[in-house]
Amino acid sequence: MAMRDPVQGKVGRKDDMRFLLKQMMQIRAFEDKVFELLARDILKGASHVYAGQEAVAVGAMQAITDKDLITSTHRGHGHCLARGGTLKLMLAELCGKETGYCRGRGGSMHIADVNAGNLGATGIVAGNIPVATGAALACKMRNQGQVVLCFFGDGASNNGTFHESLNMAGVWKLPIVYIIENNLYGMSVSVKRACAVQDIATRSSAYAMDGVIVDGQRVLDVQATVAEAVKHAREGKGPMVVEAKTYRYRGHSRSDPRVYRTKEEEAYWHDHDPIKLFRELLAAQKVMTEAEMDAVEAEVDQEMAEAEKFTLDESAYPPAEAVFEDVYAGWIQGKYGLEPIQK
Repeated sequence: MAMRDPVQGKVGRKDDMRFLLKQMMQIRAFEDKVFELLARDILKGASHVYAGQEAVAVGAMQAITDKDLITSTHRGHGHCLARGGTLKLMLAELCGKETGYCRGRGGSMHIADVNAGNLGATGIVAGNIPVATGAALACKMRNQGQVVLCFFGDGASNNGTFHESLNMAGVWKLPIVYIIENNLYGMSVSVKRACAVQDIATRSSAYAMDGVIVDGQRVLDVQATVAEAVKHAREGKGPMVVEAKTYRYRGHSRSDPRVYRTKEEEAYWHDHDPIKLFRELLAAQKVMTEAEMDAVEAEVDQEMAEAEKFTLDESAYPPAEAVFEDVYAGWIQGKYGLEPIQK
């Protein structure tokens, strides 16, 4: 299975291109800030950053409408931001603040924004694939023309729920697009060692659905490819698999020193950075000047500074008495009038 033909020459209106550039810059700035806060031990726990993969989320989101749905992964910050999320609410959520998307209860791996059609991320590898498939079944039963985008990594494609879900979607021709973000590693294990096939999209043929491979570092290629897949699904022709070849710059998490990767490999992918490639394209096509693109980056830096101030200086942690809110134990207490658990 070959990479689809590039479409990078098809540059759109300046405002649209500026929007794509800014979204990718926002995700990069956010993930850099997350990594900094982790190093300073301000942000607690695990956090899996999306830096390097920005073109996949940003391009894919341009292919769907407000009524469509997405599900995300443990590396889901980029998906939430690309779906219209804000830097302030995202950072507050990761830092456990009451002002976050899930009032600080979800954290890095469980961000959801249902009002924006983001059904949520999951810390369980491949755990979102059956959720997305079930959502696609609901969409088909409601018959309102909705489509689901399901994002997951190469490692998830070796999980049983991947095969079970794709089989079900193929049998029932569900309106879903499975987007494999193949960043070459599942934690520290190379996809070359973990997968019997190097092009994971070829697995789609086992479930009577089309599969396509796209350069995940080129945002317009991703947008065009996912748009075709979404159109296919929305027209009732069944699901599709899109494999985006991409790369994560950081380790799996902050405890990962990346000793399993070579400097040459990392240098190659940094040379194919999605923001760098898009800037080069916009300059070559005379859509934006370098000064205009630098101004966008400065705007993002200011927004990121405001988000940090909002989170660290202006947002409070949930009060101790809220410990039973939004959990099953709290619902049981309210329903049956039980006394709070005592130490």
